[in-house]
Amino acid sequence: METSRFERVGPEDADDEEAAAIAAAIGAYLTDRERAAASSESSESSWEGRQWSFAAKLGAVNRCPDRIPTSAPTNLWTASGRSERF
Repeated sequence: METSRFERVGPEDADDEEAAAIAAAIGAYLTDRERAAASSESSESSWEGRQWSFAAKLGAVNRCPDRIPTSAPTNLWTASGRSERF
């Protein structure tokens, strides 16, 4: 009977407590990555509420646009690279 669909990963001499700690750490890591990805997707889907703070950041480095167009890329790194077009 199969108890898990995953193979045991970790030191061969780990006892049950150590194996459980490793599994918990991996689970927490994967959960954090999923949350970060979901947060990133939702926050970068539009400029709503972010365009003025981004314009202020650009102004602080002497790239002072009047406004950030809504058609600008929502990824901040990409948008900053195209700021001369605003």
